[in-house]
Amino acid sequence: MTEPATPNGAEQETGGEAAADPPVFYFDLGSPYAWLTAERIHDVLGEPAVWQPILLGGIWQQTGGGSWARTDARADGMAEIERRAAGYGLLPVRWPDPWPSNSLAAMRAATFAQQAGRTVAFALAAFRQAFCAGRDLAEVDNVLIAAAACELHPNAIVKGIETKSVKDRLRAATEEAAARGVIGVPTVAVGDQLFWGDDRLEDAAAAALVARRG
Repeated sequence: MTEPATPNGAEQETGGEAAADPPVFYFDLGSPYAWLTAERIHDVLGEPAVWQPILLGGIWQQTGGGSWARTDARADGMAEIERRAAGYGLLPVRWPDPWPSNSLAAMRAATFAQQAGRTVAFALAAFRQAFCAGRDLAEVDNVLIAAAACELHPNAIVKGIETKSVKDRLRAATEEAAARGVIGVPTVAVGDQLFWGDDRLEDAAAAALVARRG
């Protein structure tokens, strides 16, 4: 996992007992609800969190879950995301076409960015490419735009997403999340507590505050 991150996307080294078990934000770049949480988590949580990329599809393979975007709930779900984004003061949602699509390459790129200490910067750039610019992250060129925005060389990303160590790390992170009890994204873990959903972020913040106060 990465170190907790500062709001500008740079990774922050922390020390001492309080930093031993920071909150963990599990995300997949294909999830618009994870995007909503990503835009708010630093301000709402009140402390730096570890941003951990995982494959939502890998979680579903173990839980039997699936995307609401492929059901009759699609239109209502998209409208709800647009409503929340407006309520949070975010840019208007522009949906990629197609959506949902395969986020595997983007998530491998996020894992490579994690190794480079740029998890937050890359993830925010990629989320905004997808849900503010309406670009499909299944297309590697759009992933590379996000990489360039956080000073990751495109050639390094192209090579990185095909590297066995990156593939293995993403797979292991997904398996670890599933073993911890994660069943979807966004999930924020605070100690042994899991808060699944953008609408649970404030609950996660309250739990984190209690944990900080001991």
